[in-house]
Amino acid sequence: MLNKFQVKLQNTTIMKNKVILVLSVLFGLMFINSGLNKFFAYMPMPDEMPQGAVALMEAMASVGWLFPLVGVVEVVGGLLFITNKYRALGAIIIFPVMVGVLLTHIVNIPGGLPLALVLFAINAWVMIENREKYAPLFQ
Repeated sequence: MLNKFQVKLQNTTIMKNKVILVLSVLFGLMFINSGLNKFFAYMPMPDEMPQGAVALMEAMASVGWLFPLVGVVEVVGGLLFITNKYRALGAIIIFPVMVGVLLTHIVNIPGGLPLALVLFAINAWVMIENREKYAPLFQ
């Protein structure tokens, strides 16, 4: 028989897992959408973008292989992030892209910074929750 503390702890763990699942699905779908957009360009660019952001996008587009590479990383990382079994791998794969997104919004597009910070926090949370899976990398 479980005591009240054990039941409360168990309920908290179940709720935390549900929150992580919902956030992971939304996070993964956002990156899948972003990655697919790099191949099919179905989302229009905003009419008014800061000059630094325009220059950055033009520079990235001038390197012919960069957008497809980032697109593949976003789609694969997003798919892995959605699955419980491979979420830790997806978080590691998405992390460099997430750092780039965060830095882009800090330097070039400050209006998108709140969303970038939320996405970065979700990625960091999932990485912290899966830290035992990363431990062999640092031994």
